[in-house]
Amino acid sequence: MINTMSKGVKILIVEDDENLRFLVVHRLKAEGYEVSEVGDGEAAERMILAEKPDIVLLDWMLPGKQGAEVCEEVRKQGFDNLIIMMTAKAQDVDKIDAYNFGVSDYVTKPFNMDVLVAMLDSKVKFILNNDRSEVHRFGNMEHHPNIHTLFRDGKKIELTILENRILLYFLRNPNKVINRDELMLVVWGYNSDVNTRTLDMHIVRLRKKIELNPDNPQLLQTVRGVGYRFNPS
Repeated sequence: MINTMSKGVKILIVEDDENLRFLVVHRLKAEGYEVSEVGDGEAAERMILAEKPDIVLLDWMLPGKQGAEVCEEVRKQGFDNLIIMMTAKAQDVDKIDAYNFGVSDYVTKPFNMDVLVAMLDSKVKFILNNDRSEVHRFGNMEHHPNIHTLFRDGKKIELTILENRILLYFLRNPNKVINRDELMLVVWGYNSDVNTRTLDMHIVRLRKKIELNPDNPQLLQTVRGVGYRFNPS
C-alpha cells in the first residue's frame, strides 16, 4: 500500500554502489516518494542545487567529491532541506560531527530497508506539519534541526549530529519524562551497543550549549533513576 504521506516528497539518492542504489530507489518509489538518483559527488551537487529535493540521502564515500564536501558546499549555497548521510558502520558518527558539514542526520550501512523507511516517514511527518523546514523556539533560542544549528539571541551555536538528535527528540516531546533506553534507541538506533554513560556524556555536552548554568540545568533536567525531562518554558 502506498504511503499517502510520501506523495509529492522529493528524495535524491546519492550512492555509487549501483546495486544498493537500485534497491533503495525501488523501495522508496514503492512507498510513493518521488525519487531521483545519481552516483557521484559533483553531479549530486548540481542536482541538489537545481532540483532542491526535500531529502537527500547522501553517501559518505563517493567518487569525485566526498559526501561531506558536497554537503558543505550546498549548505554554503543556501540549501537547507534535510541531508541524511549514509555511512559505513565502522565509521564513528562523531567523525562526521567533528567536521560540522551541516549533515541533518545519518543512517549506518548496511541498513534495514524498513528502518530506513520508518526514519524517512518520521522526518516527512514533520516536513509536512512544519511548513517544510522545522524550527523550534524556546527561551531565547531557536533550533534548526535540518542544519543542526542552534541560535541563541541570534548567535550561532553548532551542534553535533548526536546532540541535534537528542535535542530534537526533547523538543518534540516537551515536559515528558523520557527514560534512558528510549532515548538511546532514538539516538543510536536498534543495533547499537552504546551504554548509558555515553548518553549521559552527550547530555552534559548539550547542557553546556543550551543552559545558562549547566551545573544547575533548568531546561534539560535529570529525573533520578529514570532519565530526563525537557522544560522548554
